[in-house]
Amino acid sequence: MSGFSSLFEFEQELADFAGSPYAVVTDCCTHAIELCLRYQTPSHCEFTAYTYLSVPMTVRNLGIDYKLTPETWTGEYQLHGTTIWDSARRLERGMYRAGQMQCVSFGVSKPLHLGRGGAVLLDDVDAYETLSRWRSDGRDLRVSPWQNQPQFTQGWHYCPTLELCEQGTDRLKYFTGAVTHHTYPDCRKLIIL
Repeated sequence: MSGFSSLFEFEQELADFAGSPYAVVTDCCTHAIELCLRYQTPSHCEFTAYTYLSVPMTVRNLGIDYKLTPETWTGEYQLHGTTIWDSARRLERGMYRAGQMQCVSFGVSKPLHLGRGGAVLLDDVDAYETLSRWRSDGRDLRVSPWQNQPQFTQGWHYCPTLELCEQGTDRLKYFTGAVTHHTYPDCRKLIIL
């Protein structure tokens, strides 16, 4: 086994807590959403205008046609036209919806505050394997040293630190779940050049 046991342990504990078969931890929730969008490759999606700026920027950067809606939400919202949820402000025991990709955040003011980090909750083993490699520069983190891996897929440098994973596992032991609230500006009124 590679030196990533704390990452795998955090993923397992998080999946068990949320009720999902799998979890893929990332360095932030926005990157979790990005990887899900890359996996599902929608040509169009619609989602609330009341979100953090990184979400419409990510969708735009991926070349996906999108529409911002006046939908209000608490804890999470769906990117309609996909099975992706921005669940950055929700982390509760058993919250996972079958067949969906729910992206959670461990950032500042989020339910499980670790300072940074995110994850995808999911139940598709192929998507789990793909997203796991994508977030790790195309690597299979079970292969050590990495040079022994015979073939690499395209990937991104979105893996969280092992310290964050250890902290997440420790905090989950005492975490009971929460939904946090934040008032986001209407992104339809922002100009993205």
